[in-house]
Amino acid sequence: MKRTAGTTVRDTSPDPETEEVPKTEEPRESNEPRKSEEPRESEEPGGHEGPHGDGENAGNGETEEATGTTGTSPRRTRWLRVLAGVLTVALLATGATLFVKGQRLRDTPATSNHALTDTEATDRVSGEVGSALSKVFSYGPRSTAATKETAKRVLAGKALQQYAALYGQVEKQAADQKLTLTTQVVHAGVTRLGTGSAHLLVFLDQVYEREGKAATTAAAQLSVTAELRGGRWVVVEITSR
Repeated sequence: MKRTAGTTVRDTSPDPETEEVPKTEEPRESNEPRKSEEPRESEEPGGHEGPHGDGENAGNGETEEATGTTGTSPRRTRWLRVLAGVLTVALLATGATLFVKGQRLRDTPATSNHALTDTEATDRVSGEVGSALSKVFSYGPRSTAATKETAKRVLAGKALQQYAALYGQVEKQAADQKLTLTTQVVHAGVTRLGTGSAHLLVFLDQVYEREGKAATTAAAQLSVTAELRGGRWVVVEITSR
């Protein structure tokens, strides 16, 4: 500052050390819209980068969700579960069907018929039944009572009832006409043999003799059912063929 006559005059000359540099005015914002530097949500097809990746899958969020590397979609998982359930039911049904068919094959008449496999049992039943029929269908004028008793041992059920009804007439004729009947079993074939029953086809030759007359020969064929009772085979049904 300089002092003059009674007046103090401030020195307005700029001090290079203390003078402030004038601030530069910031440019005014333009009225033109600024272009956003942020990436756009989607890009035109052509392989440009997008917010979710690059290439053809860029910007396709749904595609990445359905085919991403994190696993299969929920819809596909449900279909796989349904398919697995259907296959399981089908396999169980097939297994049950095969089991039933196997049981039927094992239980067929052919496999349960021991006449085709057990020769010893087949020979036994045919021998006992053949012997029984030969005895009950053979009698003479003085042997009817013995034949009747034999029938009670080797016959049973319906066969014994039928025999008893017919034999009453035969017994009287045999005594009056001096009639003799001799029966011989030609063949007794076992058609079916189970654990306790048997079916047979029996072929017979019978010779009728009456006192003072020539003998008469006849053939007979019978269907016979027998049952194993008390360790021996008993005839329970006889049908003439």
